[in-house]
Amino acid sequence: MPDTLLDRVAAVAAEAGALALARSGQGFARWEKSGGEPVCEIDLAVDKLLRERLTAIDPAAGWLSEESVDDKARLAAERCWVVDPIDGTRDYLRGRPGWAISIALVEAGQPVLAILDAPARGERWTAQAGEGARRNGLPIAVSPRDALAGSRVPADQLPRRDSDLVAVAKPNSIALRIAMVAAGEADLVATLRWGHEWDIAAAVLIASEAGAAITDALGAPLAFNTPSAEAFGVLVTAPGIHDAAVARLAAYAAIAERVGAR
Repeated sequence: MPDTLLDRVAAVAAEAGALALARSGQGFARWEKSGGEPVCEIDLAVDKLLRERLTAIDPAAGWLSEESVDDKARLAAERCWVVDPIDGTRDYLRGRPGWAISIALVEAGQPVLAILDAPARGERWTAQAGEGARRNGLPIAVSPRDALAGSRVPADQLPRRDSDLVAVAKPNSIALRIAMVAAGEADLVATLRWGHEWDIAAAVLIASEAGAAITDALGAPLAFNTPSAEAFGVLVTAPGIHDAAVARLAAYAAIAERVGAR
């Protein structure tokens, strides 16, 4: 039986992952939300399961999920569950393995516990603040890379300005891409747009505990359980290349932030 908080949350994530995996490839309703983001009835079923199970574990914690109406009462809570029921829904809908159940527990604006359960890949990523990060129970660590040129980036195709970087396989889940940096299988992940906290909260703790350097796209610290539940991009790298990555992104990030300003 699970005997620690991490064990209990991991068991919930495994249950949710098993539910999603069992329904993968079956017929189910799917549609697009505003902005063209895909969603399906399995997203909602997993969200319901997670809310029931995690609220039972910590009834006092707030709730922030991609598939739930945002209850601003979370802002007054000492802790908050930040959840993406299926991160990487496009891969899920296509029958590809690049999706994961993402669960983070946030305290004082920072994730303190994280689980990524990726059953189609046979992977479970876990972390607790100050206790390191693991994949399938084994400790993981970022790469020692200290030169930006040659850095591995999960991408379908790299822009010409980044021709000195190396594209590696890219799961649809941004959380799994960040986890690749945590495991030393990639050196850099960057997004240059406004995004939601639930996409990255769990993966940010996993990467941080594995030794990664992490900021928003402009090089500023990230915070979670904020009123908007958004951040301008994310930059996760091996620590030896973070400053160089911030410098390269600076001009493009500034433009993208202005264009997408709230």
